[in-house]
Amino acid sequence: MTLKSTLTCPACGFKQTETMPTEACVRLYECPSCHTWLRPKAGDCCVFCSYGDVKCPPQQGEAA
Repeated sequence: MTLKSTLTCPACGFKQTETMPTEACVRLYECPSCHTWLRPKAGDCCVFCSYGDVKCPPQQGEAA
């Protein structure tokens, strides 16, 4: 299971690698560059599934 994901802000394109929690979904994330609040896209459980290069651990577990 991968616990690091690089989020890409849709507003400014800034990339930040973050450690994902294993037991929860992150529903809000503030871009460190432009301070835009990211929320999951429709149908996604968290910001990592919407804007990350790796899906969150709960989604990784479902794929296994």
